[in-house]
Amino acid sequence: MPLIQVKLIEEVFTPEQKRKMVEQLTETMVAIEGERMRPVTWVVIEEVRSGDWGIGGQAMTTGDVRALAAGQK
Repeated sequence: MPLIQVKLIEEVFTPEQKRKMVEQLTETMVAIEGERMRPVTWVVIEEVRSGDWGIGGQAMTTGDVRALAAGQK
């Protein structure tokens, strides 16, 4: 049974966006392994507190991620 784990910095994505992630990740697994995988594919989204995620030695915050998405960093 596939388990897909997604870690995100908190408050970057809306509940609707996270719902779409679950749906589309499941669809990707089904496209690869077949329809019988749908009922046994688990997707878990975990949110990490702002500032508790580091990249290249720098702590990332919710604001940092939003700035990256907006092309400001």
